[in-house]
Amino acid sequence: MKKLNYLMMFALVFAFACGGGNTSSSEETVAEEVPAETTPEEVVEEEESAKDIVALAVETDALSTLVSAVQAGDLVETLQGEGPFTVFAPTNDAFAALPEGTLDDLLKPENKDQLVAILTYHVVSGKVMSTDLTDGMTAATVNGAEVTITTADGAKVNDAVILPPTE
Repeated sequence: MKKLNYLMMFALVFAFACGGGNTSSSEETVAEEVPAETTPEEVVEEEESAKDIVALAVETDALSTLVSAVQAGDLVETLQGEGPFTVFAPTNDAFAALPEGTLDDLLKPENKDQLVAILTYHVVSGKVMSTDLTDGMTAATVNGAEVTITTADGAKVNDAVILPPTE
């Protein structure tokens, strides 16, 4: 993955528990206390947390290139599966900063393995929030590589700036 070391990629951290829409029923029923009133903000927050990473990326204009790449790499079901996952999601600007023709080549079917390796390099198993990041910490990516987090001059993953989530 040395190739990624010289790619100036900006990343947007997504850390969502991905249940992939899997539900399981139990024969036991547990009574839960339900609040008398639910605010609209609580309803939206609950709906957002029920979405998987792919659904959230689809709704984020700045991640449309990533969505196309995830689809080309046949990773949609994987990212909608058992989680949680944290995705250091390259934005459209990061993909645009690649040398001309690089993205087009990666999206070709014959380069699927390389595309999957790059995309899974941006995924860490588990839920990692920005408040969990410490200077010098390392994390194993889904593709087996390790990334190093630095926080001294703003959060970075292997020297790529982590942008705060956008609405």
